[in-house]
Amino acid sequence: MAETVHSSFQGKGSDGSKNVIVDTGCANLSSVKFAIQRLGFSATITDNIELIKGADKVILPGVGSAKHAMANIIDKGLVETLQSLTQPVLGFCLGMQLMAESSTEGKSAEEGANGSIVKCLGVIPTVVEPLNAQGNRLPHMGWNTLTNVADHPVLKGISVDDYFYFVHSFAAPLSEYTIASCEYGSEFSAVIAKDNYIGCQFHPERSSALGSKIIKNFLELSALELSPKELTAL
Repeated sequence: MAETVHSSFQGKGSDGSKNVIVDTGCANLSSVKFAIQRLGFSATITDNIELIKGADKVILPGVGSAKHAMANIIDKGLVETLQSLTQPVLGFCLGMQLMAESSTEGKSAEEGANGSIVKCLGVIPTVVEPLNAQGNRLPHMGWNTLTNVADHPVLKGISVDDYFYFVHSFAAPLSEYTIASCEYGSEFSAVIAKDNYIGCQFHPERSSALGSKIIKNFLELSALELSPKELTAL
């Protein structure tokens, strides 16, 4: 299990940058950290508000349910901090979904109609809904290709038909914030972005060389590259 740091950064990247992985209490933090270290960068796993605010780049990972993840984020007092960040932020899988306005993942089969829609961080104006797999087995798990890729700095060197690793049953629909899409029964957002917030539905840390390319693109981003003119949706 990766150690969560509460008071100071665990070193800086080769370029002096301070990168943070947010400890949401529901993510494979070690695999994300190792993926960053393989690229020659350092990262600190933390739920410390001041460390998150002081980071140059913030990664929001997550696995499991939106309901559980948001409960953890609320308990840790991180909601306002995560909503107000101005540095580049990258969400992985559930971390991407937490950037949406809401998720229907709170409506479990056990709860039925009594289940609630989960209010998420709301930093990207979209919603997360059940994936319309058109009879395909759920969860959507394994390698799949991108069907469209927009011009965006984090997607530099990424093309249509490139493979990435997915594990999910919920997804954000195509919208003006979609910068890459995928199809599994129907098309859905594989990557979304608004201003400094970017989210990947797939797992970059488990997507081999192309996933590493996205992480490296993100870690090398400058704030100027995320100006509105750069955010060209599909």
